Amino acid sequence: MTPAGAVLVALTAFVLMEPVTALTHRFVMHGIGRRLHRSHHQPDGSRFELNDWFPVVFASIVMLGMWAGFNLDGLEVLVPVGVGITLYGVAYALVHDAFIHRRVGWFDGHHVAGLDRLAAAHRLHHEHNGAPFGMLIPVVPRELRDRPVDCLTPPARF
Repeated sequence: MTPAGAVLVALTAFVLMEPVTALTHRFVMHGIGRRLHRSHHQPDGSRFELNDWFPVVFASIVMLGMWAGFNLDGLEVLVPVGVGITLYGVAYALVHDAFIHRRVGWFDGHHVAGLDRLAAAHRLHHEHNGAPFGMLIPVVPRELRDRPVDCLTPPARF
């Protein structure tokens, strides 16, 4: 695979992760995995949540895929796919954990216009325990779009 081809595959994987994440959030985290995910919607004040096991499991799957891409003939495409998924995971962690939920203190007292909009959409998710399920491009249902949300003042941690 050419370097340009690898970059294109990685970018495609990054972009495709948003709908994959939304579907996983909807049907796994609010479905079969709701017991773990509940710790995120009802935090107990501890530094770690049971919900933190989800990225550990997802990263393990990506690492296994990247191992296969590096070591098994014909699966080389899994390396740039893994890079794209990993970059999405980093973006997700920065937006969701660092900015929206302020879990690491990097953005305390700071506003970033585009990220404040994502925080407002995510706050709707927490308030209604439903859509939007996406993170970087959340699709807010029509019935929720007109509800007032103070998107300029993300809470310290919600």
